[in-house]
Amino acid sequence: MGTKTKARLFKAGVAVVTAAATIAVVSGCTVQTKASTSSESGSSASLLLGADNGTPTFTRNFNPFSPSTRVGTHYMYEPLQVVNSIDGKATPFLATGDTFRDPKTVDYTIRSGVKWSDGKPFTPADVLFTFDLIKKNPSLDTLGEWQHIDSISSSRNTVTFHLKGADVPAATVIDQQIIVPKHIWSSVKNPLTWTNDNPVVTGPYVLGKFAPNEYTLSKNKNYWQADKVAAKTLVLPASNTQVDIVHKGYDWAYSYISDVKGTFVAADKQHNTYWFPPGGTIALYPNLTKAPFNNLDFRRGLSYALDRDKIADDAEQGYVKAAGQTGLLLPNQNSWLNTSIPDKGAIAQDTKKALASFEKAGYTQKGGKLVDASGKQLSLTITSPNGYTDWLRGLQALQTQLKAIGIDVTLNQPQPAAYTQALNAGNFDLALGSYGGTGSTFQDFNNLLNSSFATPIGTATSANFERFKDTKTDQLLTQLKSATTTDAQKQIVDQLQQTVYDQLPAIGLFYGGLWGLFSTKDFTNWPSASNPYAPPSTWTETALLILTSIKAAS
Repeated sequence: MGTKTKARLFKAGVAVVTAAATIAVVSGCTVQTKASTSSESGSSASLLLGADNGTPTFTRNFNPFSPSTRVGTHYMYEPLQVVNSIDGKATPFLATGDTFRDPKTVDYTIRSGVKWSDGKPFTPADVLFTFDLIKKNPSLDTLGEWQHIDSISSSRNTVTFHLKGADVPAATVIDQQIIVPKHIWSSVKNPLTWTNDNPVVTGPYVLGKFAPNEYTLSKNKNYWQADKVAAKTLVLPASNTQVDIVHKGYDWAYSYISDVKGTFVAADKQHNTYWFPPGGTIALYPNLTKAPFNNLDFRRGLSYALDRDKIADDAEQGYVKAAGQTGLLLPNQNSWLNTSIPDKGAIAQDTKKALASFEKAGYTQKGGKLVDASGKQLSLTITSPNGYTDWLRGLQALQTQLKAIGIDVTLNQPQPAAYTQALNAGNFDLALGSYGGTGSTFQDFNNLLNSSFATPIGTATSANFERFKDTKTDQLLTQLKSATTTDAQKQIVDQLQQTVYDQLPAIGLFYGGLWGLFSTKDFTNWPSASNPYAPPSTWTETALLILTSIKAAS
């Protein structure tokens, strides 16, 4: 990479890639090479990217704070550090690194010698201005920076963040804040609605030509690591299809494709390849405020009744593995595994144990049906968003397995917006959802288990949708925020894994994939299982890791 990477024990802020995100980008987020006659040192063919999710036309909006900003903005602006959600490592960008004085105070050394694309110097004043801007305009604070920060100060090239309390994980929220130029944005009257037609940036690319059906990004001649940028031009068309991905020589695509070997790879066996790393855990959420789901024996019965390998194979066609019950995303977080938990947390289907657990919860088999004390058959309704075809395939396998022991299962598939509303408000019995994949052990467990998210039913929450509450677990999460050594963190994470394994607040089913498709015809050194320096996604700042790492093919 050229810049030193460091292990980030806690990383937060990037949303988990779920089936919703997969659907949103299934016809976009693609890259194709295009011949170039450039003689510029270090630059090669241009890249054709369909990274704006298949929108029919573009509007010229490059405001990085706007909900409708162009994906290409992520290739122009930079954060202090880019965090790889695969392994949690942080790579310095506009900062050369950070140091905790204590769990409440973190110093960032701001990189010198960086210029904005208009030639003006980048300085610590730009960092202070950006964080002050999002404080004054809370709608711009999309990462929740000021939930963690009390105040900010600076001295020479050091910017110091004084946190509201012991909060080591806050560093990677701070890491990910993109920085805007003070000399441009200080005169903007409404920073949320401003379209930023001609963005001034520090990143590897600047805006080139713009049209409603296509725009280009050109290599930034002032970029501080321009020698690492292989592509001279990025071309972003308004829409792409999977047919294009397979047949038009794409070099980088993000898309779930059935039979990827027989389609994408077969289209160019010499060059086309793929990498589908796990990006989150797809799990069954029991509503812990309701009976019988608040009964641990009942949840154990559900867990033992399931053949997760079959569910995973049906859902994702063998591209990803069955999930364990530790709360960790594997193999990404193998180094955090609690070795006292057997089989890395994998739970094998065991009908005998399932029926014994259900019996403890008050349900027995009678006439091929699992019934309660009154003889009424156990009926379950599982809520999942409509249109998530991979999730549906997994649920159909689960439905068959539960019916085999006498449970009647109904699948409720509201439209995605209604599903999200029901999940947030707790208006479900069982729901399929996802957690993890942030790259941070703290953030993953905090989102799954912290009782502060367990709002009353009918009141929206943003995490812990199952409404898990446990005082000891909350104490462990608080301790984890203060732990500054790996050994101390590991001891706490071991206990959190044990909680997920023993209490089953969510029942892990399979891992959701990140669908990276690559060609080595014109560019090499794409991320892979053997070189997982970045996730294959195209719509966040992690794409900067890829754009500064790929090499022109010889």
